[in-house]
Amino acid sequence: MRTFRCDHCGHPLFFENVQCLQCGSELAFLPDRLALCSVEPAANGEGLWQRKGPARRRGTPLLYRLCHNHVTHQACNFAVPADDPNPLCASCRQTRLLPDLSIADNHRRWYRVETAKRRLFYTLARLTLVQATPANGERDGPVFEFLADLPGQQVTTGHCEGVITLNVNEADDEERVRRRVALHEPYRTLLGHLRHESGHYYWDRLVRDGGRVDAFRAMFGDETLDYQQALATHYAGGAPASWQGTHVSAYATAHPWEDWAETWAHYLHMVDLLETAASYNTTLLVPGSPPDEVDEVTNPFGAGADFDRLVEQWVPLTLLLNSLNRSLGQDDAYPFALHAQALDKLRFVHDVIHAPLPQPTATPAPSACAVAG
Repeated sequence: MRTFRCDHCGHPLFFENVQCLQCGSELAFLPDRLALCSVEPAANGEGLWQRKGPARRRGTPLLYRLCHNHVTHQACNFAVPADDPNPLCASCRQTRLLPDLSIADNHRRWYRVETAKRRLFYTLARLTLVQATPANGERDGPVFEFLADLPGQQVTTGHCEGVITLNVNEADDEERVRRRVALHEPYRTLLGHLRHESGHYYWDRLVRDGGRVDAFRAMFGDETLDYQQALATHYAGGAPASWQGTHVSAYATAHPWEDWAETWAHYLHMVDLLETAASYNTTLLVPGSPPDEVDEVTNPFGAGADFDRLVEQWVPLTLLLNSLNRSLGQDDAYPFALHAQALDKLRFVHDVIHAPLPQPTATPAPSACAVAG
């Protein structure tokens, strides 16, 4: 994700900020600009906001409302165009079920999950996979259900028919670490979960509905293999010893759908981190070049995004990231090693995202109902 600066005073901002710590300006993320901006109450409308002072364009300023979840729960910093009939922002309206918010822990968990979901929304919008400002108050992209365990009713994180379900207990650090250790996962985050499950959603939209099933099978394998049996086999015996040569993660070996979803999530990791590095004007040593030859990280969302360029910069960037973490006594932030076949799968995801949709084929394919992945 890019970095932001207050467009009133220039102070650095984080994506989640609601107020500039330097000048005190109120802040809101404006989906039509995909930017965090300083805002002020509009003179001609109660409850309406506009960009602040010099940041406003000449002419009639665009007006916004703050998301209903900000007004009622202080749980969102997105704005809504004033003429949008939906009280929720483009990200919050994707969520249709919540846990019992009268339970304090659930409110905290929901806040953390929605924060991660807004980051996913940003990346999907940058890739033009969701509309930043859906018309007529509609939603675009996957539907989310964020639920908590109840006595005798355990919530399973997964995706089915366009709906992503997440157990909000994953927002608790201790619970997430417990599951990471129990499942032998080197990396487990809320944002990673949401990126993974969005991969199942976009398999339906871009592969199944886009006529790419045959190409997918040639790269990832036959997704018609029994999914539940495949998961049972994976959890019983683990990943093959040679999995790193062909997959981005051990879990990706469980089933072709999981291979796709893990690869999809990894691609979103890559473009998001590269955009962050580019916004900081990061320069890297060029592999195989003289020590004094450096390369500035380029924005992966720019026109004509090139996969080879992305990978060329990704490798030294992750070395930098891990070195910084080790300097602070932390484990590697990027505990992965990408080999040729995994890179081919990442290229497939890149090409699917950036290529026009082909005409659907007559070959039927099941939905990626990955209710345990």
